Amino acid sequence: MSVVIKTVNLTKRYGTLVALSNLNLEISAGDCFGFIGPNGAGKSTTIKILATLLQPTWGEARVCDYVVGYQSRQIRPLIGFVPDYFGAYEDMVVQEYLEFFAASYNINGPNRTKIVNDVLELTDLGYKRDALVDGLSRGMKQRLSIARVLLHDPKVLLLDEPAGNLDPRARIEMRELLKELRRMGKTIMISSHILPELQDLCNTVGIIEQGELIYAGPWADIVKRARGGMVLHVTVADNPAAAGALLSQNPNIETVNQNNGFMEVSLKEGIEDYSFVPQQLVNAGYKLMMLREEEVNLETAFMRLTKGMVQ
Repeated sequence: MSVVIKTVNLTKRYGTLVALSNLNLEISAGDCFGFIGPNGAGKSTTIKILATLLQPTWGEARVCDYVVGYQSRQIRPLIGFVPDYFGAYEDMVVQEYLEFFAASYNINGPNRTKIVNDVLELTDLGYKRDALVDGLSRGMKQRLSIARVLLHDPKVLLLDEPAGNLDPRARIEMRELLKELRRMGKTIMISSHILPELQDLCNTVGIIEQGELIYAGPWADIVKRARGGMVLHVTVADNPAAAGALLSQNPNIETVNQNNGFMEVSLKEGIEDYSFVPQQLVNAGYKLMMLREEEVNLETAFMRLTKGMVQ
């Protein structure tokens, strides 16, 4: 797949503060890339540079092979940027708001009406076309923001915390909308603190902390990296302490800890076949009640790989 977004040693300084430090990142066409990190880690700075709103101190950022700063005019028609805030348009209704921005993209005549109607339908805002923009709920304003950036049919969507401060129903609706946009072939970069939803939505993720990229790639790989050795939860009917002592002697097992009625069995790194665990317990006369792998999701991986530090 072709690379749509690429940064090479991308760095942004504000005096002595380093907001981004030598960021090297690639996002391919059709990816939904989840950008995660603590507050102040550099997520918004990166997205604003890609949206041509900030100039890097040094390094390079490319969108669709155009260089930010030198070819920003060519980049802007190709992107749709949704910030984490919504400006007030007190005197506009939804349809007027979209027609205003369509006109700014030189979409005129009957084609403008058709495109506005299409994005209203896609974002499920058709029934709100005559509602005042300033009277919309937070979730509807976020959907309207996405409708706005879809008017010119961009290839790349840059979304900065689009689900921030949304209620559960609005978050679900936002997630389904973003899934549909990905099915339409859009390349999406999204920053968010709601990690379980990113896991459901994104095929690739990047973790950034203190302006430095810790990891970027498929989210399944980051989970494996964070987990290290596999961890099993094991329960036996009687005498768990003795069963744990037995397992701890196995050379394939790193540690065995008792944890609220079950044993937490950590296998040595590289050991993926754990069939020996139930076999050893049953052969020793223990009645096995439960055996399952510990789930390590994106949220757990994030907590294990970051230190919670901000600049």
